[in-house]
Amino acid sequence: MTDPKSTEIQLADYAPFSHLIDGVHLTFHLSPKATRVESRIAFRPNPAAKPVSEMFLHGEGLTTLSSTIDGSPVTLTPADQGVLLSVPEGPFSFEAEVQINPAANTALEGLYMSNGMYCTQCEAEGFRRITWYPDRPDVMATFSVRVEGDLPVLLSNGNPGESGPGWAEWHDPWPKPAYLFALVAGDLVAETDRITTCENRDVTLNIWTRPDDAGKATYAMDALKRSMTWDEQAYGRAYDLDVFNVVAIDDFNMGAMENKGLNIFNASYVLASQQTATDVDYQWIESIIAHEYFHNWTGNRITCRDWFQLCLKEGLTVFRDQQFSADMRSAAVKRIEDVLKLRARQFTEDAGPLAHPVRPESFIEINNFYTATVYEKGAEVIRMLHRLVGADDYKKALDLYFERHDGDAATIEDWLQVFEDSTGRDLTQFKRWYSQAGTPRLTFTDDFKDGIYTATFEQETRPTPGQPNKDPQVIPIAMGLLGPNGAEVAETRILEMTETRQSFTFEGLGARPIPSILRGFSAPVILDRKIDAAERAFLLAHDTDPFNKWEAGRALSRETLMALAADGTAPSAAYLDGLMTVASDASLDPAFRALVLRLPSEDDIAQGLFDAGRTPDPLTIHRAAETLRQTIAEHLKPALPALLAAARVDGPYSPDAKSAGQRSLFLTLLSFAARLDDGASAALVYDEADNMTLKQGGLAILLGIGSGADQLVAFHDEWQNDRLVMDKWLSLQASLSEPEQAAEVVAALTEHPLFDWKNPNRFRALIGSFSGNAAAFHRADGAGYDLLANWLIRLDPVNPQTTARMTTAFQNWRRYDADRQGMMRAALQRILATPNLSGDTSEMVTRLLDG
Repeated sequence: MTDPKSTEIQLADYAPFSHLIDGVHLTFHLSPKATRVESRIAFRPNPAAKPVSEMFLHGEGLTTLSSTIDGSPVTLTPADQGVLLSVPEGPFSFEAEVQINPAANTALEGLYMSNGMYCTQCEAEGFRRITWYPDRPDVMATFSVRVEGDLPVLLSNGNPGESGPGWAEWHDPWPKPAYLFALVAGDLVAETDRITTCENRDVTLNIWTRPDDAGKATYAMDALKRSMTWDEQAYGRAYDLDVFNVVAIDDFNMGAMENKGLNIFNASYVLASQQTATDVDYQWIESIIAHEYFHNWTGNRITCRDWFQLCLKEGLTVFRDQQFSADMRSAAVKRIEDVLKLRARQFTEDAGPLAHPVRPESFIEINNFYTATVYEKGAEVIRMLHRLVGADDYKKALDLYFERHDGDAATIEDWLQVFEDSTGRDLTQFKRWYSQAGTPRLTFTDDFKDGIYTATFEQETRPTPGQPNKDPQVIPIAMGLLGPNGAEVAETRILEMTETRQSFTFEGLGARPIPSILRGFSAPVILDRKIDAAERAFLLAHDTDPFNKWEAGRALSRETLMALAADGTAPSAAYLDGLMTVASDASLDPAFRALVLRLPSEDDIAQGLFDAGRTPDPLTIHRAAETLRQTIAEHLKPALPALLAAARVDGPYSPDAKSAGQRSLFLTLLSFAARLDDGASAALVYDEADNMTLKQGGLAILLGIGSGADQLVAFHDEWQNDRLVMDKWLSLQASLSEPEQAAEVVAALTEHPLFDWKNPNRFRALIGSFSGNAAAFHRADGAGYDLLANWLIRLDPVNPQTTARMTTAFQNWRRYDADRQGMMRAALQRILATPNLSGDTSEMVTRLLDG
């Protein structure tokens, strides 16, 4: 297979940079096509590194206007990805002036333009597009910045300094790596508030938006204030600057970025109103605002020594934002949602050619390792650590971590060492979670004799690319026991599994119990256990653990749908009656009931069939899911009117968790009712809706049953001037069009005036949503594969990051029949053969083909 175009970087090759930096001074003379950047950097030799006579500086797309050392002109010698600079033996000041072209920077890395606004994205390696610099996370410095331009708002990191017409100065007193640098300049308005920290610092909070979006940042501001208070209470971490700025940007490759004191957000995760945002949008805003704020300590004050340690900041911060959201909302529902996302994204990654450890040993393009494994599995590893040591020892370890490493560029070894030092545990074996790829599989057998119940587990992790052999992991198994009458006879106990095969006993039992295993999903593993439908129904009815109660219902749905797709086996009466019981149980959280009533994804069913040795057919799975939904609707029919009436939310709209959960249940029930009345009930909800949750929900239900053409036109006509709502309009059509016609629908939409394919949000909304429509994307004639490949080839020279990430739609190509495999392989080979293909995309496609 063709080799990727870049050099592989190895964790084992790490060496500290030759110099330290005492301070960075930057001056920006902003101009769309010819921004000049003046830099003054105070270097001194790093005593921990080998002395050098030539220093390497990163740089990309820079036109050098001048360069000096201590005032004397110097020559910059071109080198791979930068330049070499001859340096004196002691400290020195390096000054340079470069020119860059933000308007031409469609990659959205470094300094670029977004609808007349200047903005930056420097993680992971974007600062090298701004000026000559050692662009690596272990090189930290204080930054002083002067911004000159003709726009009214000029922002950078840290605290504001002096300013005047057309200029503003900023100083960040906290040393940071270049990837945390940020600059924004534009015609902006701020929603402003204040907060006093637990250390009595008065902090001004600003959320900046375009004038047309004024008033849509109120919920984001509320989420920010709650995040700051929660971090003080839960982790003892207070904010450390006088101002905290957040800016909403239209063109952004990521969800958001935690730049010190100046967070830059994809506008879709800031802007919200009752009319334009759904309950899910509000939930994402709350979570991502919290995530980026929490990075102030876990990512900024303590950063990564190198990019191999990315999970150090991201896994920990995801875990922290999950804790926050669990406290703000239903902890049980939040846990289920997190596991659903983990299984859909990370387990899929682990099962295919893109599998890699939480901390990779090597990479070619670091942008390709902003993955579910680093983020979601990284968070699960920390959750296991929290579970193993307990809440009190976790807090002690985190206090030591902040005390010991504040201001450091740290490693996973540093992180685990504080737990060993504060708890006395040996975490040598636990560290394998960071170094071994793949999802462990647990098989379970049990025995009951003379009042003693024995639970035996075996663990296996299958080979992954580059790792054919796996060692046993530390797996915390949270387990409880239920008696035959449904009462709990053994409370939750943490079984710490360390061997390939291990048994645990429970004594003093009067009858054979029903086990409840992996409560709270205590480890990111696959539990392979033979269990009949009757026992699953028992757990659904009686389990005291909310996660396992839901898991029992989900497993019933999964097995029912797999059987229906495999050989047409009809759902059992017990399964349908169990759904009726959950739907009717008003004592259960409405959001929980909605989750139980939803079917597993079609991709999940495809993976299940594949694991069972069958070749999945996406269209057959889709038709089976539609059949099952219709069957459930008919079974629920007698109770639906009363259930819908009870689930309806009255009164003014509020995005709070209780109301959102109620609407989630209402829309889930409505999706069944609409199948029985040809969509009349959903059309009525759409017409009467006073909020986007019900408006979009009603439209989605209609599209899902092959109706809604008139509503689709009306939705467009009402919201065509709101870019974020139009993303929803495109996404609904791409994800819900009939599989046989979806490729043609999407192709036609690419010609629509609204489709700006260079905008990442718009591209993901249409092309990304289509690739997630499994039956449509995997259409037997290969039209879906060709459509995606054609657009990725077109996008790559404009935005390599987005292109590379979207190649993951092909990651399970070996799962399907020979014809589909051949067409997907051909599509990937066609992408790889594209002249001048970016390193980002080249690496991903090569891994997909070779894995």
